[in-house]
Amino acid sequence: MLRRLLHRRHYLLARRLAQAAVLLGFVVGPWFGLPVAHGTLASSRWFGAISLSDPLVVLQSVLAGHPLAHGALTGVVLVAAFYAVAGGRLFCGWVCPVNLVTDAAQGLRRRLGWRKASVLRIDKRLRYAVLGAVLLGSLLGGVIVWETINPINLIVRSLVFGLWLGGLIALLAIFLFDFLLLSNGWCGHICPVGVFYGQLGRASVVRVAADKRDACNSCGDCFNYCPEPQVISPALRGIGGHDVFIQEPDCLRCGRCIDVCEQQVFSFAVGHVTLRRDSRPSQDGPE
Repeated sequence: MLRRLLHRRHYLLARRLAQAAVLLGFVVGPWFGLPVAHGTLASSRWFGAISLSDPLVVLQSVLAGHPLAHGALTGVVLVAAFYAVAGGRLFCGWVCPVNLVTDAAQGLRRRLGWRKASVLRIDKRLRYAVLGAVLLGSLLGGVIVWETINPINLIVRSLVFGLWLGGLIALLAIFLFDFLLLSNGWCGHICPVGVFYGQLGRASVVRVAADKRDACNSCGDCFNYCPEPQVISPALRGIGGHDVFIQEPDCLRCGRCIDVCEQQVFSFAVGHVTLRRDSRPSQDGPE
């Protein structure tokens, strides 16, 4: 029973460990004096040697006319290259602390049978409009617009500097919005960070594959657990001759479809080689 439970949460547990490790990296310095990471997810320096910069923040900074800080160019190249290869929204599923809150809201909605019931109806393309407004605002206003309200870095700053009230209010507001008003509302309909990273990683080599889609019994678990279920159908159903790889930029590479599928339809893939937990690497499935 325990083995089966862990198997259905394999990637979920891995993601939680990754998210916790990133947050701990930022707090062990101020809390315990260990020099692991300084800064926030917008701009940080790890182990006193590796600079990392959020490409969206740097782009806003350039548009606002701000000079790039020392190491920012190297940092943005490293981050952009990683997510371009690994898949941009991997940031949302494996790094972003807000994901912990939105996943909790979706999990509670599933338990209550609210998965498809939403008070609000918002076009998912609103994220693109928000992203455009952020970039235009930075250009015209000379400020890094999104960072003034970005809950991601507000949460990190709350942990690092002890500004608990602001972080708690942001977390509670996002949780209530996703839980009461719109499933996957913040990340899937409003936040410009995810859509920016999704476009950055459109051509990534790390993808999820429905390489055993012929084994699908239409139970619907993958759709129920996936935060962006619309990305599954083309690869799973072969719509329009689609191959077995999920290519849509909204895919978080979170692995929940792999975890929950009893038929083991899904796997991660690098290029055209699928990587299965239950067998040796195999070539991609039926076209």
